[in-house]
Amino acid sequence: MGERELILDGMSVDDVMRILGAAASSAGARPAAASERSAPIAAREERPSVPDERVAPPEGTSDWRQVLRSTGSAPSSRAAVPSPSSPSPATAPSSERPPDLEAPPPDEPPEDALAQRSEPPPADPAIPKMSPPAAGEPAPSIVVGAPSRELFAGPLGDLATLDEIAETVAKCTRCPLYKTATKPVPGQGSPKAELVCVGEAPGENEDKTGLAFVGAAGQLLTKILAAINLSREDVFICNVLKHRPPGNRNPSPQEVEACSPYLVRQLEIIRPKVIVAFGTFAAQTLLGTTLSIGKLRGSVHRYHGIPLVVTYHPAALLRNPAWKRPTWEDVQLARRVLDRAAGA
Repeated sequence: MGERELILDGMSVDDVMRILGAAASSAGARPAAASERSAPIAAREERPSVPDERVAPPEGTSDWRQVLRSTGSAPSSRAAVPSPSSPSPATAPSSERPPDLEAPPPDEPPEDALAQRSEPPPADPAIPKMSPPAAGEPAPSIVVGAPSRELFAGPLGDLATLDEIAETVAKCTRCPLYKTATKPVPGQGSPKAELVCVGEAPGENEDKTGLAFVGAAGQLLTKILAAINLSREDVFICNVLKHRPPGNRNPSPQEVEACSPYLVRQLEIIRPKVIVAFGTFAAQTLLGTTLSIGKLRGSVHRYHGIPLVVTYHPAALLRNPAWKRPTWEDVQLARRVLDRAAGA
C-alpha cells in the first residue's frame, strides 16, 4: 500500500481499525438493488437496523493486518485512507426524517389520489344541460304568460288600432278615476314601435296635457332615450293607468284591474321587441310580483314572450341622482336586446 501503509504502521491498532473499518464498510458496501431504490422511502425505513456485529480484535496483538484478517475484513490492495477532500461515506438511514419528507399517515390517501379527487366528477347523462344565456343578456327571471297573438281575451279584443283604444279610454267608466281626472292619458308614440316605455300613472302635467311622460320627468326620459339612439317618435310611451289618481297617490288594486286591459291590448297591437318598465309599480304590475325594483332590475324578464327590462322611474332619478348610473346600465341592456332582436 506504499507510503500510506507505512503511515498506518506507525499508528495504534485501535486508530487503524477505526480508519480502515470506515473505509472498508464504504468500499464493501454494495449498491442498492433497483427494487430497493424504487421502493417507497417509508418502506425502506421500516426495515430494522442491523446492529454492529464486528468482532473485537484479538487481545495482545499489535499488527493491524492480523486484526483485520481475524475479523474477515482485510482491506484490498487499493484501499486508501480517506482524505479530508473525499466525500463522507454513506451512513445508515436515520429513523428521524425532516418534516417535509415525512410519509403520510396510513389513513390518508396518497397525493395522486388527492389529485384525482380534486378533478370534477363526470357529468351525469340523466341531468339535462342548460344552455347559457346569450352574451350581454341575463337569463330570464320572471316569465308572465305565453308568447301568442292573443294577450287578452275580452271585449277589447275588437279594438284593432291604438286610436280606437284611445277613444275607448276617453269614454271609460270602469273605475272612479274618470270623475277626478282632467284628461285621459292613453299614451302616444309610434304604432310600429320596437320599444315600449311603461310607467305607473299620469301625473299633474300629464293630466293637463293628456300626454304621457311630460314635465321634468318627461324631459329626462327624452335624454335617456337619446342616449341609446332613440327618439320619442320611435317608441310608444304609456302608463299602467290611463287616468291620474287624485293627489298622485298610489293606484289601488281595483283601479289597476280595471285599467290593465287597455295596456295589454296596446302591447298586443304593437308587438314590440322590448318593454322597459319604469318604476316599481309598473314592473310589479306587469310581472305580477311584489319583489323590489332592486331585485327585478338587471334581468331580462318575459311578458307574453316579449323581453321586459326593469329600471327606475325618471321622476325617482330627479330625487336620487345616484340611480342614474344603474338606469343607464338598464337601458343599455334594453338596447342590446333590441339590437339582437332586430338582427334575428
